[in-house]
Amino acid sequence: MEWSDEYEKLLFRMSTPSVVIDNTSCANATRVMVDSARKHGILLEAVQVLTDMNLSIKKAYISSDGRWFMDVFHVTDINGEKITDDSVLKCIEKSLGTIHYGKLKCIEGLTALELTGTDRVGLLSEVFAVLSNFECNVVEANVWTHNGRIASLIYVKDIDPGSLIEDSNKIDRMEEMLRNVLERDNDIRSARTLVSMAVTHTERRLHQMMFADLDYERKPIIETSDDRPVVGVHDSLEKGYSAVHVQCKDRTKLLFDVVCALTDMQYVVFHATVNTSRHRASLEFFIRHTDGTPITSEAEKQHVILCLRAAIERRASQGVKLELCTPDRQGLLANIMRTFRENGLNVTRAEISTTTSEALNVFYVTDAIGNPCDPKIIESVQQKFGLNELKVKEFPSIDHQKGHKPTWGATASLGNLVRKNLYNLGLINSHS
Repeated sequence: MEWSDEYEKLLFRMSTPSVVIDNTSCANATRVMVDSARKHGILLEAVQVLTDMNLSIKKAYISSDGRWFMDVFHVTDINGEKITDDSVLKCIEKSLGTIHYGKLKCIEGLTALELTGTDRVGLLSEVFAVLSNFECNVVEANVWTHNGRIASLIYVKDIDPGSLIEDSNKIDRMEEMLRNVLERDNDIRSARTLVSMAVTHTERRLHQMMFADLDYERKPIIETSDDRPVVGVHDSLEKGYSAVHVQCKDRTKLLFDVVCALTDMQYVVFHATVNTSRHRASLEFFIRHTDGTPITSEAEKQHVILCLRAAIERRASQGVKLELCTPDRQGLLANIMRTFRENGLNVTRAEISTTTSEALNVFYVTDAIGNPCDPKIIESVQQKFGLNELKVKEFPSIDHQKGHKPTWGATASLGNLVRKNLYNLGLINSHS
């Protein structure tokens, strides 16, 4: 019995990540070190924890050869400062320490609606009008658009609690009407609706939905070649890896988006480095398939390049950022989406959430063909909802880095990368 207890303790120690947080060795970031037994997807889980806490990953060193996974993340808060709040530090440690067992909490009474199809002006107006007609309250919703496609994950509940779940006929009718809305542009083959009682990680699921919709294969609506992510895939002669390089504009959740794409394509990251400087990011990964083989064809290399570009661009904030903070009421979203449509505004991205009595909605809007909006139209829309309720939070930024070209060589040295990772993990000393 005693032996059994000790064996169980050993298994627990082997499967439970060790987390160390260092706030002294780096002047401008908090250093978070994670050491764990390796399993497929653990890197994504660790990065997901950090990004869900609104932390920015400024640098990262990843090494997971053999049976162990060792990562170092240099993180800051949303203001670019070190994490000094003890409660936040403890939350980071606790969350990373339980990533093997992490499960999403299901919120009882919610129905999840997944929608994919061809993006167009007025589409969301029709979607939320259908939900309003079926007397559904939108508790949370996220909308992404990319390359003329749209993916949306919407969590709803009935005004009369419980009736939506119990009435299967009502769900079937609602799903049929939503499908009719999505198929209006003769998008019969790729328009898709799914009703589920499950609660999933929203952004993780949106990546999967757009990947399944093959958004990466479609021609961009607006050509932005000077500012597109630059991705390269090369053979690494050492240990049979494939080397993936990414250079692009830095932003929050960048590493999460890239690792999502690699995981969805069934690749395992064995070594990686992430560096950011002056609003630019440079990421390098050494990967293999889950069966241990590297990329073997030029066609597959091009597929990886397209998928990684798409994963980075999906979250790109195109258009004017509007924030609506107002008391929640029935039909609010249908009303504002109808107003956007009537003024020729297209929603390129949306984050919608409601509490017991208040709605906080963020929209990114452009004109009908994806160009910047006329300020007079934005002001007119604001007047209809109140300047204090619908606010302009951000205008499209001008990237002064256009034309920036990557400087990596054809093949990086895996030996140098591993030595750098071991040094940053504190496992070897510098001899420079």
